[in-house]
This record gives sequence, C-alpha cells and structure tokens, in this order.
Amino acid sequence: MNHQIPEPELGDPGFDRLKFDEPETGPDEPFEGAKAEATTFAPERITKRSITMSIAMVLTAVLIGASPLLPTTYVVRAPGPTFDTLGKVDDQTLIEVTGAQTFPTTGQLRLTTVSAFGTPEQGVPLGRVIWAWFSPDEAVFPIESVFTPGQSQEQINEVNQQAMVSSQETATVAALTEMGYVVPASMTIEGAVEDSDAESKVKVGDVIETFDGADVATYQQLVDELGKLTPGQEVKLGVKRSGERVDLEITTITGHDGTAFLGLFLATDFDFPVDVSLRIDNVGGSSAGMMFALGIIDLLTPADEAQGKIIAGTGTISIDGAVGPIGGIAYKMRGAMRDGADWFLAPAANCDEVVGNIPDGMHVFAVDTLAEARDAVVAIGTGQTAGLATCD
Repeated sequence: MNHQIPEPELGDPGFDRLKFDEPETGPDEPFEGAKAEATTFAPERITKRSITMSIAMVLTAVLIGASPLLPTTYVVRAPGPTFDTLGKVDDQTLIEVTGAQTFPTTGQLRLTTVSAFGTPEQGVPLGRVIWAWFSPDEAVFPIESVFTPGQSQEQINEVNQQAMVSSQETATVAALTEMGYVVPASMTIEGAVEDSDAESKVKVGDVIETFDGADVATYQQLVDELGKLTPGQEVKLGVKRSGERVDLEITTITGHDGTAFLGLFLATDFDFPVDVSLRIDNVGGSSAGMMFALGIIDLLTPADEAQGKIIAGTGTISIDGAVGPIGGIAYKMRGAMRDGADWFLAPAANCDEVVGNIPDGMHVFAVDTLAEARDAVVAIGTGQTAGLATCD
C-alpha cells in the first residue's frame, strides 16, 4: 500500500518566516525605525545516532517483510496426488498390456502418494511452515527426522526411482501368479545373511536350479517349498556354479515373518508370459505395488471387479503376493478422500496408524495379501463388504 505524505502548510515548523514588529505611529508620522526581526525554525540537526537508527529501522522492516521467504530447517508433508491405475495421466496409459486380451473396466483403482516439501539441503520457507502448522492436512518435521544425514536429494530421487521400477516388476509377477499364470524365473545368488549357514557355502553368481532334488522353475515354487519347512531344517540346494552343478546342504533360519528362510539375497530374472508396461512419471518408492497389481488383474480378467466404484489404497507387494506396510498413510487417506474415493485398502501392518486418522465417510479395509485385496475389490464392487477385515 502506498502512503501519500501531505505537503506542509506555510507556517509549519521547519519553514522560515519573517515577523515584523511595527511601531505605533500616527497617520502623519513617517515610518521610522521599522525593525525587522527574522525568526527561523531550522530542521533538527542530523546526527550519527539518527542515521544509525534510521538504517536499523529500514533493515528491520526489510527482514520482517522477507522473513516468510527465508528457508528454515523444517520440511512439510501433505496429501499428494492420486492416480487411477486403470486410467491415463497426461494422455499416457498407466498400464499397457500386450500378448493377452484385456477387458473394459468401469471403476477406478487409485494409487496414493505423499507430497514432501523441502530437501535435505534446505527446508521450506518460514511462511510455508506457518501455513502447515495451521493446516489440518499437513505436518511439519525437522529435516534430520526425515532425511538421512549426508544424503542428497539426487540420491533420494535415484533410490526412489529404482524402488518404483522394482515394485512394478514385482507387481506384475504377483498379479500374473494370482491369476494362474506360470512366470519362469532365473534366480541368481547375490549374497547371504551374515552368520547364516548359507554364508559359508554359497558363492555370488550361483544360480538356483533344484530344491531338495526337485527342479525350481519359478520364484513361487521356491517360496512354496520353504513354506513347508520350519526354521532350522536342512535343505539340499542345487546350484549352477561356473557352468557346473554343485549340491549344497543349507540349514534354514527364521525369516522376518517367522517362516523358514534360506538366508539368501537373490537377483531374479523373469520370463513374462504377458508383456505388461507400467508408466508413471515423478512418482517414486515401492508403495504403489499393490494397486498396480490390482489394476493388472482387473484389466486381464473378464469380470469388472470394481463395478464403477472409486477405490484407493497403498501397500508394497512382494513376488509371492504379500502386502507390506508403507509410510504416510494418514496423508494418503486424506488425498484419496479429496479425489473422490470412499473406499480404501490399507496394509494390515499399518492399522495402528489408520485408527484415529480415517476421514469422515471413508471405509478402510485391512489386507495382508494380494488375494485378500482382490477379494476386497470384488466385495466393494458388489456391495457385500460386511465380511471384510477392518482396522478396528
């Protein structure tokens, strides 16, 4: 706002003026001894102190005006955009299938995201922090509680992009396996868990061929065979090493879910019977895996699972169809509600974060596997959700 300063009127302090003292004389007397006395009101003398105070006032005003734009040591998280895995973004289809018939769909299966403002190098401006403090949908965090010290934004973007690519491949395997397809795989050992029995017996580059004498053609076969064992049991693992067959006896250990685990890190190369391409720009991480898998299933099956309903969700997916927990689910539910979803599929492992954060009018169901998530979509589509698990 511009303030206009009125011009001083004549006679105001700070302007010179003449004051005449006229002696009393008669009409016939000459004007003698007319004495003119000049009285001057001079401006206040400028001192170093006044200059310093003026500069300080100007700088203070500038800082106050600019402070909302100054960076802080805080980052802000908020509900991000959601994307329909059955639809398009900027005229780009999210899921494209070749080599198999696809079927029309009428519903929406929306993957959800969290928007993050700020980087490891610089927090958001103060004005943005203040806005987030008063927003019911946003939250403020210290930079060090969100980012690993020494990690750059470029490194974070690279890791997130790799995780997204990996989750898309895993989602494709899980979806095709759920529908009954056989997905052949070559499983190469990249390492072993420290202090496990396998650590001293396998070598990087070994390719798994048999399990207890039976050929292993798919990753799911390996998972199924391990599922029959209890931790501590011994198995015979046949591997190809430098072109030759080597048989190894390995004692299993306890996996993260309590089941038998070989203690191996595998690089898996899949031979897909159906060519599935998943495309989405500027979204990283692995939390979209479950929703991509559900989208693939809906496109490749004659049934219209969602039947016009808008269903959102989140969760990682493993090759064997297990749904894993993710971060920021409260923001994702709010973003889903904002974009029209009344139904939400959440990993059962995130239920403690779901309770108390469900937007009014939204129905949330808990799932542990892709099969459960698929059943939930069908139940929502038909309006028969009474038997679905919730986070209550």
